[in-house]
Amino acid sequence: MSTPFRIDGRTALVTGGASGIGEQTCRIFTEAGATVIIVDIDEAKAAKLAAELPGASYRIFDITDEAATRAGLEGIDKLDILVNNAGIGLVGGAEETEADDFDRIFRVNVRGLYLVTKFCLPPLRAAKGCIVNIGSVAGLVGVKRRFAYCGTKGAVIAMTRQLAVDYPTEIRVNCIAPGTVDTPFVEGYLEKYHKHEKDKVRAELNQRQPVGRLGQPGEIAYLALYLCSDQAAFVNGSVVSIDGGWTAA
Repeated sequence: MSTPFRIDGRTALVTGGASGIGEQTCRIFTEAGATVIIVDIDEAKAAKLAAELPGASYRIFDITDEAATRAGLEGIDKLDILVNNAGIGLVGGAEETEADDFDRIFRVNVRGLYLVTKFCLPPLRAAKGCIVNIGSVAGLVGVKRRFAYCGTKGAVIAMTRQLAVDYPTEIRVNCIAPGTVDTPFVEGYLEKYHKHEKDKVRAELNQRQPVGRLGQPGEIAYLALYLCSDQAAFVNGSVVSIDGGWTAA
């Protein structure tokens, strides 16, 4: 019997690949036999990670810019896996959310995913590859004071399902919906919004998941690995929660 969950010889592109869930995805995919292309806006982190992973390379561009994304993805003739991981957060209800901030989060979380997917589709279709979009439980349930963020992650889920319908026999497209994960993303949130009460708010974030802790980036990355493996060949158009029981409560 062959070893399950191997992706030997495949090329995987991971956006937001230099830190957090993206970094762990790059590491775990490399361990599973893939060659990774790290896409990020932080060149120092991307270069450092690429140097640590055999065969890895990196590309630096703004995924919200169409011309930059087209140019940044040029020359990728072979692509088996795309992980749309890059994203940002925003705290605020509808009345608190400024229009510029609303536009920015949709540019990154929705437009960025669209542009990268659009330009990666030709090689993915040729390879009969797969896409994993990193969504959020915020696309499945309402989260207090996350009006725009919930909107973007709802869009990610809808686009996942739509792509699976458009290309049902050419590629597989699935979405992971994590709960709160212990990443630099969360640390940045604590620093920006709760600088003087980090420990208190971190404890509250832990308790938001019924299991009583935050998720770990590697736990999300291993689910992505499964979804990209041959063992997941019948999984298409699915939204898979990995949230410590949050959406079950």
